[in-house]
Amino acid sequence: MTRTAYTGVPRWLYVLAALAALVIVLPLLAIVGRVNWGNFLPLVTSESAVTALGLSLRTSAASTVLCIVLGVPLALVLARGRFPLLGLLRSLVLLPLVLPPVVGGIALLYTFGRQGLLGGTLDVLGLQVAFSTTAVVLAQTFVALPFLVVSLEGALRTGGQKYEAVAATLGAPPGVVFRRVTLPLMLPGLASGAVLSFARSLGEFGATLTFAGSLQGVTRTLPLEIYLQRETDPDAAVALSLVLVAVAVAVVALAYRRPRSSARQASGERTTAAVPAGGALP
Repeated sequence: MTRTAYTGVPRWLYVLAALAALVIVLPLLAIVGRVNWGNFLPLVTSESAVTALGLSLRTSAASTVLCIVLGVPLALVLARGRFPLLGLLRSLVLLPLVLPPVVGGIALLYTFGRQGLLGGTLDVLGLQVAFSTTAVVLAQTFVALPFLVVSLEGALRTGGQKYEAVAATLGAPPGVVFRRVTLPLMLPGLASGAVLSFARSLGEFGATLTFAGSLQGVTRTLPLEIYLQRETDPDAAVALSLVLVAVAVAVVALAYRRPRSSARQASGERTTAAVPAGGALP
């Protein structure tokens, strides 16, 4: 008897899935319905809107780079490390996912503010972090870093350590194993995590407002501009919200542009090519 893969889904689950989709889609459609299309372009191309969008894109890109630089070694330690406080470290790393962003902003303020844990020392050195563009990048990194770490740690655990073990058996030192085997193995998870971190940074509001304030051209990102416009010009707030939604949809679509199975297969092919059969890695 030939066995086939089970792909059936109970019909009642489709009903619940449709309700879940409506919870997300209906508010977005409501935004589209409230847009003043006659003045849409003037609203989204005003000087304040363009400045805020440009600042958001620049700071989000900077925070994403910082997330990659810090997140790759952290995810590798969480996935491969073995030490007593590993569980506690993982819980602390994931804490920004559940903390209200404003709490994160307060924590950053009491760390890097003038009266903070490190702020006094930085002030003596002539470095003022709070209420600056650097503060925006730090706030975005604080809330976005766990997204990259979670994606990357999951990819590392799914891939296992068999390829690294083969490379080590062939005589490759740890540095070469990391560069030629581990990095290709984690690339799909790294790409998805980086894109999601960028999206989270782009939408950050609470921590940025608390730690960096809202100074036009310096710390006022697009979410802050939307919040301020909501009080004075609701049409502009709705138009800018639609722009932010469109950018977020494009970013998330980019992160999940191909099936995970294909990503894993591509990762396996790159890793296999990186480990020559019958010889040590160069």
